[in-house]
Amino acid sequence: MNEAHASTYCRGMTLYLHDRGAHHPDSCGVRYQAEILDLDAELLAEHTASLTAWLPVKASPRQIVDLGCGTGTGTFALLARFPAAHVTAVDSSVSHLHRVREKACEAGVADRVSIVQADLNAEWPDLGEPDLVWISAALHHMADPDDTLRRVHETLAPGGLFAVVEPAGFPRFLPDDAPMGQPGLEQRCHTAIDGRNAVQLPHRGTDWGPRLTAAGFIIEGERTISVNIEHSRSEVVGRYALLSLRSMRRAAADVLSVDDLTAMDQLLDIEGPHSILGRDDLVVRTERAVWVARRM
Repeated sequence: MNEAHASTYCRGMTLYLHDRGAHHPDSCGVRYQAEILDLDAELLAEHTASLTAWLPVKASPRQIVDLGCGTGTGTFALLARFPAAHVTAVDSSVSHLHRVREKACEAGVADRVSIVQADLNAEWPDLGEPDLVWISAALHHMADPDDTLRRVHETLAPGGLFAVVEPAGFPRFLPDDAPMGQPGLEQRCHTAIDGRNAVQLPHRGTDWGPRLTAAGFIIEGERTISVNIEHSRSEVVGRYALLSLRSMRRAAADVLSVDDLTAMDQLLDIEGPHSILGRDDLVVRTERAVWVARRM
């Protein structure tokens, strides 16, 4: 695709997404989520690259599918790792897919990315016969993840790889000795959210190894990536912490004490003296569990 054709293609795709509702009045929350995803991608870029480098490929894949692609963290990491590959990015959010297309055009790789809007809990789209399927932070959201695993097995080319990446809950941002009534604040938020997720997201924290085997895959590798960024004054870390803690406060507001809510509000008041954006002791601690399986 030459430069002129790529430019026309990008403009056409933008109009296509607008027509399908990328600017729906309820899209504010989606844009908020998209910013968190973009910040997460920026901060964890090195770790994501290490995962793509670790994949036990027998030959460089030509066709890749990124299921539940969000704003394209996996899509662009895989494009960088496999320069001859084409990635099909699949998500239910038109807004997220619009962002993927914007990024692809900005990076000059629009001809290597296709986008598919689909609800993976419903009828699956035709995704061809990819050599590699990647799903990150999405499998535990599936209504029937075992059915998802079977569908991926059916979709993959014989000998193809399936990579499952799952986060270990929300990241943590405050040091263990956080001052002003905050010791244990994050832990109490996490405990509240974990209790709710046990009902709403019962598959979070699953060991996917046995279920991949039951779906017909051969497990080729498992690993855990630990992220530990300490004492950061990075604007990216500050913004990531701010948006993530806002989300946590909303999710745990009905079970936190008045004192905890007050402490959280002081952190989230960007104009206040205790704003999280003014701290020099922020951390980012999280983990990603990874399974890689092959269709034999």
